[in-house]
Amino acid sequence: MSKILGIDLGTTNSAMAVIEGGEPRVLESSEGARTTPSVIAVSKSGERLAGLLAKRQAVVNPTNTISSVKRLIGRKWSDKEVIYDKDYLSYEIKESSTGGVEIKMADRWYKPEEVSAMVLQKMKADAEATLGEKIDEAVITVPAYFDDSERQATKNAGEIAGFKVRRIINEPTAAALAYGLNKDKNEQIVVYDFGGGTYDISVLEVGGGTVEVKATGGDMHLGGDDFDRRIIEYLVKEFKKQEGIDISKDALALQRLKEAAERAKHELSTVLETEINLPYISSDASGPKHFLMKLGRAKLEDLVKDLIEKSIKLLEETVTAAPPRGAGFKFSDIDEIVLIGGQTRMPAIQEAVQKIFGKAPHKGINPDEVVAVGAAVQAGVLQGDVKDVLLLDVTPLSLSIETLGGVATPMIQKNTTIPTGKTQVFSTAADNQTSVEVHVLQGERPMAVDNKTLARFILDGIPPSPRGVPQIEVAFDIDANGILDVKATDKASGKSQSVKIEATTSLSKEEVERLRKEAAEHASEDQKKKDFIDAKNQAESLIYLSEKSLKEAGDKVPADLKTSVGEKAENLKKVANGGDVEAIKKATAELSSELQKIGQVLYNQKDESKPDGN
Repeated sequence: MSKILGIDLGTTNSAMAVIEGGEPRVLESSEGARTTPSVIAVSKSGERLAGLLAKRQAVVNPTNTISSVKRLIGRKWSDKEVIYDKDYLSYEIKESSTGGVEIKMADRWYKPEEVSAMVLQKMKADAEATLGEKIDEAVITVPAYFDDSERQATKNAGEIAGFKVRRIINEPTAAALAYGLNKDKNEQIVVYDFGGGTYDISVLEVGGGTVEVKATGGDMHLGGDDFDRRIIEYLVKEFKKQEGIDISKDALALQRLKEAAERAKHELSTVLETEINLPYISSDASGPKHFLMKLGRAKLEDLVKDLIEKSIKLLEETVTAAPPRGAGFKFSDIDEIVLIGGQTRMPAIQEAVQKIFGKAPHKGINPDEVVAVGAAVQAGVLQGDVKDVLLLDVTPLSLSIETLGGVATPMIQKNTTIPTGKTQVFSTAADNQTSVEVHVLQGERPMAVDNKTLARFILDGIPPSPRGVPQIEVAFDIDANGILDVKATDKASGKSQSVKIEATTSLSKEEVERLRKEAAEHASEDQKKKDFIDAKNQAESLIYLSEKSLKEAGDKVPADLKTSVGEKAENLKKVANGGDVEAIKKATAELSSELQKIGQVLYNQKDESKPDGN
């Protein structure tokens, strides 16, 4: 049986792990790194790039380099978060025909799931290369506060990449699984997850092989990207002050600022001051302009003070909402605080968390890898490689239906353990009403209009009756992935209607399958391109070596061999410019064989020139 891959699909970076010999193992990418940048690009030569190669060329190709796509997946174009991000992104986005988001890369528009699938596809290929076996199944993590649409879109991305997605689990829960794997005594822990694009808090109880989620909270649009944006906005203002030039609409300049901001933020986690040096960032009639300034940790903390305060407020709300242990609940009752996500390396965040709990956060785990390790643990449970571990997760937001007067009537409350189901009977609001609209909502507000719409569907064929007489049974069912099914049944006629909540982009099973085949074809095309480049590089190296060998050997090589090597080198030059990999390999082998003859001739001559021992 092949392994199930545990994947942390992050906003900035992604990581993967498997269970081997009962223990988690983090897998390296093809570049030898333990994380993979969640970046996809189409290069200027038309080649699709993923991960580190895509990130490296971003500064010279910003409009065709896609990053932070996790902030768009499963989103509606009308979402305020999308509107906020639109002007900040280096690439173009637009509204899709279904009200979702589409992303432009080169000359084509892609759904966010397709871009995420490209990241997953690279990780799948890297894992298979490392393990030497085919990987077809995965457990993929999502932020605990991802709604139903975002979860379904992530699942679609996995399927497009060629995975059977065995489970979608929450990132803080995965971290707790990794942390609590070998814990015997029960501990109440808080996972504070501050990643590149999202922020999550979970309160959990771990121990004795059980990980039980008590409460979750967070903000799906608060992350390291927002810290970077504050630095970028500050640098734009400072440059305008210095040079009188506004570079906020210059895509190339903004990409350089973005990389400089991210680098400065990382450095200021370990030093008190750093230098930002960007030569030739812009120009005017007087010539090129350079940008050089110092940025201190105190200034950075001032720029993002409100973002840190927002995270702490949400932390307080989530912890106080968790069921108390024993008589009463205090922050001091928390046994451990686990920090995950790259943004938690910021000293000001660590200090703010320590202040509220009165103790230092747990430092014994790698914040970049722990979620992938937890996903691998869950994969191991599903596969039977990890025994005696029970995961009890919860739904992050309340699920309701709209009833008379526009009220959101809860069906499943926030922080209910999943999988779960709830059935409730409703009736009509008017006499002789033969149909009802079932409006499914997600959120905590009392009025329907203030919550997020997940679905609407019509149940018709209800026999005409006075208001309040028909009995309409509405059933909600949430699976272990946190994905919702809703069914409405008229008890008199037996007629029913149901809906599975799909992603905002509304990808059907047929569309997911079509995109999966396209992705597989691209993988095949990419491999062919790589094989051609490798063969051509080898050919060019051999041509150079043959010319150098002939020049250095001079008259020591027989004329017929010189002619043969020269002809084969010329033939290889011609073949190398074509696209036939097998022809290149054949011509390379022929030239290599002739070069070996030169080596043998020179060796024999050297041997003959040795003095006779007699």
